[in-house]
Amino acid sequence: MQDINNKIPLFTILPFFLLLLSIAVLPFIRKRFWKKNKNKLVVVSIFCFPVVIYLLLNGLSSRLYEAVLFDYIPFIILLGSLFTITGGIFLSGDIEATPAVNTMFLGIGALLSSIMGTTGAAMLLIRPLIQTNKERTLKVHTILFFIAVVANCGGLLTPLGNPPLLILYLRGAPFSWFLNLFGEWLTTNALLLIIYFLVDSYYHKKEPAYALERDRTNISPLKLKGRINFIFIIGVVLSVAFINNRYIGFISHNHYYSFIREGVIIAMAVLSLLFTPRLIRDSNNFSWEPIKEVGYIFLGIFITMVPCIIYLESNSKSLGITEPFQFYYLSGLLSSFLDSAPAALVFHSLALGIKGSYAGLIVAGIPEILLRAISVGATLFGGFTYIGNGPNFMVKAVAESSNIKLPGFFGYIFKFSLLVLLPVYILIQILFMR
Repeated sequence: MQDINNKIPLFTILPFFLLLLSIAVLPFIRKRFWKKNKNKLVVVSIFCFPVVIYLLLNGLSSRLYEAVLFDYIPFIILLGSLFTITGGIFLSGDIEATPAVNTMFLGIGALLSSIMGTTGAAMLLIRPLIQTNKERTLKVHTILFFIAVVANCGGLLTPLGNPPLLILYLRGAPFSWFLNLFGEWLTTNALLLIIYFLVDSYYHKKEPAYALERDRTNISPLKLKGRINFIFIIGVVLSVAFINNRYIGFISHNHYYSFIREGVIIAMAVLSLLFTPRLIRDSNNFSWEPIKEVGYIFLGIFITMVPCIIYLESNSKSLGITEPFQFYYLSGLLSSFLDSAPAALVFHSLALGIKGSYAGLIVAGIPEILLRAISVGATLFGGFTYIGNGPNFMVKAVAESSNIKLPGFFGYIFKFSLLVLLPVYILIQILFMR
């Protein structure tokens, strides 16, 4: 097997990058085509087919089997279950949209993102945030900071928070290890919240008097429905944290025993469906289409990525990428323009090939300092563009459906990411990735 792995040709990684390029470009150049999930499945199948044939013909079927069964299936079960459970929680109301209130929304979102996932936290809070700010005329900045904080940076503390962290958890990083990123999480989110408060205070002073008057008088208290789903979220958290070979010894005797965890997670989702009134999901405009989209796309990513992983494991030392800051920025770059989850997979595979160059603690099969760099880079930079992380597009769609005109793809980067996010991310690298 090792001889075959070493000889795997470079061209075999082409379907992976073409698929990611398609995911990045097609929503903009073929919007109507890409909107239908069946078309996404067609695109995914086109790129997967040659990879599957190559792997089967060259004795690498076991790598394909492992990628689908032990990486993709647990990944999509957890995401799908969190999507189902959080879809049963509905927050409504309209309070005065002061800078303090808006900052509170974002701060709560940063906390919730690591518990219920960035998608769940973003979908729970975006509509009440928009409703709260509907009387204000200057609110685009609020949505942009919401994407950065709630849909990305907040999800840095647990593998439930963001897909790249879930990928690294499935690759062997202990659930509790991600709490070691508290310093990066706190520093990043605190800086962004402080900047947001100052920016929103500036815009609040520029609001017309009539807008502020309407905002003060049109008040309805916040109401939370579907609270029982928080019990099921706790069930998912406990399952991910404790149903593994670190706490249940017999799981290490057979890899298939790890699916006990997935069984419990599915049970939490089923209970959510049974005990949540349908009216609550209707209020959330709940639909299975978003998770279908994620399922189709990530199936393609996990399959086409197998040759890429094999190639990186075999050739990592010759690529010259060895320092933590390189892993931080390069995983961030890939996360920004392709997707955060495959970015984590790519650079984890790269780190596997150079672990002998590092002394010290090994976590998930790679040096801990590199795992830290990959985790933080892939997570934070997911908010650098609209396509860096799935919730970004969802938030954008909800905001624009409420007649909030957000900047375009490049406008977002030049008017927000480069001016606000990049300086914060550079500071994080200086403080934590030396």
